[in-house]
Amino acid sequence: MRLKFIGAAHMVTGSCYLLQIGDDSFLVDCGMFQGAKRIRELNYEVFPFNPAEIRAVFLTHAHVDHCGLIPKLIKEGFQGTIYATKATCELVQIMLPDSAHIQESDAVMMTRKGRRRGDAPVEPLYTLDEAMEALKHFETIAYDTPFDVSENLSLTFRDAGHILGSAILEVRVREGGKETKLVFSGDLGQPNQPIIKDPTIIDGADFLLVESTYGDRLHQVYDKETALIELINDTMDRGGNLIIPSFAVGRTQTLLYYFYNLWKSGKLDEDIPIILDSPLAIKATRIFLQNSQDFDDEAIAIFTREHSLIHFPQLQISETPAESRALNSEEGSAIILSASGMADAGRILHHLKHNLWRPESTILFVGYQAEGSLGRRLIDGIKRVRILGEEVAVKAQIKMLDGFSAHADQNQILSWISSLKTPRPAKVIIVHGEGQAQEALKSRIQKEEGLSCYIPFRGDEIKISGRACDIVPSNIPSVSVEMEMEDFLRDYDADYRQFRQKILRLVIRQPKMLEPTIRLMTKGRNYIRRIFAPFNI
Repeated sequence: MRLKFIGAAHMVTGSCYLLQIGDDSFLVDCGMFQGAKRIRELNYEVFPFNPAEIRAVFLTHAHVDHCGLIPKLIKEGFQGTIYATKATCELVQIMLPDSAHIQESDAVMMTRKGRRRGDAPVEPLYTLDEAMEALKHFETIAYDTPFDVSENLSLTFRDAGHILGSAILEVRVREGGKETKLVFSGDLGQPNQPIIKDPTIIDGADFLLVESTYGDRLHQVYDKETALIELINDTMDRGGNLIIPSFAVGRTQTLLYYFYNLWKSGKLDEDIPIILDSPLAIKATRIFLQNSQDFDDEAIAIFTREHSLIHFPQLQISETPAESRALNSEEGSAIILSASGMADAGRILHHLKHNLWRPESTILFVGYQAEGSLGRRLIDGIKRVRILGEEVAVKAQIKMLDGFSAHADQNQILSWISSLKTPRPAKVIIVHGEGQAQEALKSRIQKEEGLSCYIPFRGDEIKISGRACDIVPSNIPSVSVEMEMEDFLRDYDADYRQFRQKILRLVIRQPKMLEPTIRLMTKGRNYIRRIFAPFNI
């Protein structure tokens, strides 16, 4: 048996693992790469395997970094079955068409920009028709029900407690007279979170693949309702808007749960509108409400008693583009939840464009922000950003409430790993994390659990026989930052040339402006030198 790491290796995106057993090949997840441009470009590379030879895909959950390349997989020849839980099968019905819409829109925009440079038209990664075709390949598997995929492989889905329908995969492989149990954690949720059940405790594993998104940190422990209401009141007192970039699936529903409780307890001013401005999140919320069998006991009690969480007086649904645009011309303050969660696409960009420059507004992040994403850059303190072709000063308050994450933190991951007793893993393979987080988690697992750990690079392969394994390193080069920097500098140069021409015209037409212009530009040059001084540039 061979296990090859296609994505989510030394990065928190692009989850995809190739499992080869004899002549059969399977994929665990087939996710899209997100974040910095250099990472997103991996989506356009040829798969390092023949899609037509893949017998089946085992999908852990419906987030696009786990399922977003499935339409491309089918476009390039995959004809097998995609196995997932009921809720996941329902959520991909909205996630994949939405992703296709983004691909088509981005292709149109890039083609329009490229036309001025004489570039060839840009083709979308996949189309809406191709996404709809992909949906025909899904088959539902119930939680906790072993299923024989082939004569050599059985599969069981366990609740991962991450989002609705998320799964830990137990894969039992029979080969060469030996049985090997592989456990794929998928994205592992936090225990004691609203709506979703806690992650399932797994008895044991021969080999464990575990995520490490928050492998180097602990979530803040605080009362989330109190933290929310304090931010809300502070922002409303300043006369601004509270803008929340929120993942359409999972995070939005959790926030609605907290807002609902604040309203029921009388802590949330009834005059403050709460606006859900994301067609995808609206659809996802409706799917959530239809799958209450997967909720925890507390959520089931609330939904049973109230019949629906979505109906409380302050909540407004913004479904059409016109309704969304109108929000930015309305007077007064509001709470606006919009996608995407990393602020890289969708309606949230319009709300950021209209609010980032306002000191009275607050931008609240409530989930992981991938390297290179707009959300990560804002959290890291960038002062000016380009949004929808316009440069915007960052004057709004930028806040992060880490504890809302749907990912387990370092202690929670370790606690979950410690439950794997029968058998203890022969190897723990740490995936779905940035290098620093992975190394920190590896250190604690080795020290406290006494388990052998391995952090794969993209393209690495492990040969497995029973509980023994050999690692075959990849010859795939690391993702280079040079190309992304060159692209940025190219745009920077273009802006500089335009600026230079305008300055020349100014001083030629108004010679008296020469001296003040030189003084101002000298200050600007000195400022740039100061901000780069820590980097010895």
